[in-house]
Amino acid sequence: MWLHVAGQLIYRLVLLVVTCIPHHPLEPRIKMFPKLTSYVDARIAEFNDIDDVRKEMLNRLADYVTKCTAEKKPCQLIFVCTHNSRRSHLSQAWAQVAATHFGVPGVVCFSGGTEATAMNPRTVEALRRAGFDISVAVDQASASNPKYQVKYADELAAVEYFSKCTGDKPNPTQSFAAIMTCTEADKACPMVIGCSFRLGLPFQDPKISDGTPEESATYDLRCRQIAREMLYVMSQVKVVK
Repeated sequence: MWLHVAGQLIYRLVLLVVTCIPHHPLEPRIKMFPKLTSYVDARIAEFNDIDDVRKEMLNRLADYVTKCTAEKKPCQLIFVCTHNSRRSHLSQAWAQVAATHFGVPGVVCFSGGTEATAMNPRTVEALRRAGFDISVAVDQASASNPKYQVKYADELAAVEYFSKCTGDKPNPTQSFAAIMTCTEADKACPMVIGCSFRLGLPFQDPKISDGTPEESATYDLRCRQIAREMLYVMSQVKVVK
């Protein structure tokens, strides 16, 4: 009798634990480029490098995404920095990859700034080194604000990346989350019109090393941090089937 009771208790405990674990498919539903997949795996192995204070901030974003998926609503995320040049583009790219990797449905990522400049070429190169396929049309190569075609999987169409203000197309104008990736943008935008959720999530600007021998290393470091944190966010989303 006691063995039967013990067995039932163990079964219920296992069931409880399993149902509380966020959705983690064994394989991404979309096959990403091999180099990028290896990069993603390496960043996931670094989750313990994120401190508790930072995780608390990231969990707030995970809760918002969970709420959207539970309500079967599109989850639109706009990452904002002052010039929409570095951190916001890195965040847009990695949040989209993270949602794909963990099978979180309905997530569409955007980026914008308080003013438009250009996507910094150093940002482009950091993403390329991580495994993204990024191209630019011949007629765009010399443009002041070139439009880059960014891909991370053969079966997905390229997404156009360029610098824009938060309210410019193709960014949504209502029912979106605004994630402020720099303190300057957070101060400059006390209210982001149309957003249903706002979160300050600042990253150190890699431009501090522009023009120095440490330039590439600094961009790679920021790229790794943002990738790691966006992957952590999506790993914490509870997807209800």
